[in-house]
Amino acid sequence: MRSLSRTVRRDVALVCAADAIVGMSFGAICVSGGLDWWVPVLMSLAVFAGGAQFAAVGVVLGGGGAVAAVVAGLVLNARLLPFGFAIADVLRGPWWQRLAGAHLLTDEGVAFVLQQEDPKARRSVYWLCGIALFTVWNVSVVAGAVAGQAIGDTGALGLDAMFPAVLLALVLPSLKDGTTRNAAVCGAVVAVAAAPFLPAGLPVLLSLLGLLPVARTLLRKETREEPRRETPAKTLEENNEKVS
Repeated sequence: MRSLSRTVRRDVALVCAADAIVGMSFGAICVSGGLDWWVPVLMSLAVFAGGAQFAAVGVVLGGGGAVAAVVAGLVLNARLLPFGFAIADVLRGPWWQRLAGAHLLTDEGVAFVLQQEDPKARRSVYWLCGIALFTVWNVSVVAGAVAGQAIGDTGALGLDAMFPAVLLALVLPSLKDGTTRNAAVCGAVVAVAAAPFLPAGLPVLLSLLGLLPVARTLLRKETREEPRRETPAKTLEENNEKVS
């Protein structure tokens, strides 16, 4: 940890403080929404993925089934797969250590690792951020669950807005890309149109259809830009001309 600068440690502390607020909101909303206190606590220990937890619980509190909630969380967490490839060098050692490190993978941790070039600093900041966030998040969720039993109506404090706010914060950086933005708009239109007719949770999953027209556009673009393969005869003729 000594290889990390004071600035990096300060930034990790700030991220932990922000996540503590979100974690307390998550615990309070779950309990006030009718879930037992141990549900958000167990989910935070086993899943440890704020966005996926918000998505899954949002589906359940909206009246959706367990399958829809799990699929929503898995879809949202799919972004972590390429993140894992990008920072695979920080997870070394026996299998149990790599497994524990994979469980601590978060967007914030990846962002801190990518800022470091020294291999030792990359590993240090990953474990520092991962352990700190895991501790702060779970403690704050417990505190929020306890507070939620006393608050009752979290909507009166505006905590119910945390679900869409957190999810929006996760996707906003990606919307700078035109292709991603088009897919998001198409998916949103599909979800809103299907909401009056389908049970809660299914419109969100149906929004994945918004990827289809974008995928077709990308395939056409790649086909159009693919360089034409030169025939062996043509290539041989050009080489002969260069030699002569």
